Amino acid sequence: MNSEVNKVKHYVIIGNCVAAVGCIEGIRSKDSEGEITVISAEKRPAYCRPLISYYLEGMTDIEKMSYRPSDFYDRMKCRVVYDTATDIDSKHKKVHTENSGEFAYDSLCIATGSSPFVPPFEGLETVKKKFCFMTLDNALALEKALTDKARVFIVGAGLIGLKCAEGIAQRVGKITVCDMADRVLSSILDESCASVMQKQLEENGIEFMLGDSVERFDKNKAFMKSGAEVEFDILVLAVGVRARTALACKAGCRTDRGIIIDKYMKTDIPDIFAAGDCAQGDDMLSGEKRIIAIMPNAYFQGFTAGENMAGAYEAFDKAIAMNSIGFFGLNVMTAGKYEGEKYVQTEGGSVKQLYIKDGYLNGFIIIGGKERAGIYTNFIREKIPLETVDFETLKKLASNIAFSDETRRKKFGGVV
Repeated sequence: MNSEVNKVKHYVIIGNCVAAVGCIEGIRSKDSEGEITVISAEKRPAYCRPLISYYLEGMTDIEKMSYRPSDFYDRMKCRVVYDTATDIDSKHKKVHTENSGEFAYDSLCIATGSSPFVPPFEGLETVKKKFCFMTLDNALALEKALTDKARVFIVGAGLIGLKCAEGIAQRVGKITVCDMADRVLSSILDESCASVMQKQLEENGIEFMLGDSVERFDKNKAFMKSGAEVEFDILVLAVGVRARTALACKAGCRTDRGIIIDKYMKTDIPDIFAAGDCAQGDDMLSGEKRIIAIMPNAYFQGFTAGENMAGAYEAFDKAIAMNSIGFFGLNVMTAGKYEGEKYVQTEGGSVKQLYIKDGYLNGFIIIGGKERAGIYTNFIREKIPLETVDFETLKKLASNIAFSDETRRKKFGGVV
């Protein structure tokens, strides 16, 4: 008998985030016996990072932030090593760590995520109380510095900076947010929708300095390029993130902004896969290689990587940019690209913008709406021709009423 047939495979996953969980579950969907080792630089089980701001608000606790139940790793027969991977030897198929030695692999998944981008501001080293806001440990450190009279200065009016502002709004004296862009959430909202969200944030005490950026710091004072000065007690840096690609580079993987992968989550090095915020894969709408740093994408990439590490040949080729987030009770949902004919509907404080191109739904922005945005996302991802449905009804109701019973069962399995 061929000994290779019964050989137990060794899987190694670097990282312990949503993509890693997806990878574990993908492996186990195909291989119930292989050995799985997760190397986790963060010294805690996988958790939902979007819940960090809710922890600071007191709306959840650390236990409830877990992405999977406490027995997940045991049930998956998975070993977790809390250590930092330092090197990947792709020739001999080994991962080296700081303190735990080396780990051999047959298949490897790099799920190292991203890290905060901190610009080289002049005088930043003079600021004593400065924080990032990406991990739970970041949030716990920030929490210790909060006082009810603290003046907080947040650099960055994107998703991370504004969720930080929401999370600490009731625990500090004043929050000022600056951004070099002329609007909040500039990466996901157009000017009109951004103004709606900015108004909501301002009504909850957040002050903004938009179209302006820091020139230098001097201890507890920021000198802005506009000439303005901002005094603060606590500084939060939320300018952006960078994919963690260093290990992949050292291993010889092709990288750009992220680790380049194909639709099977393969890198260009045999038996090395990548998934999540560190990976740069195909955007189904643009056809370009992009990092789409959202939880659903991370999970699906991870799961697909896991399946293929275990010998399958599955593709994930439906990645699109999308977000669902809320600030002080006002939710915003976005997906796709804002190109094509724009349909706008406003009602009360809600806004709906649909973008239609070449007979397909290309993207949407919904603020404050009650409808199920998932149905719009499926229109984009499944490339459903609008001529095949009563889209005029869909635009008004955002309900599955636009589909026949048979189509609804086929497309959505009766879950919408």
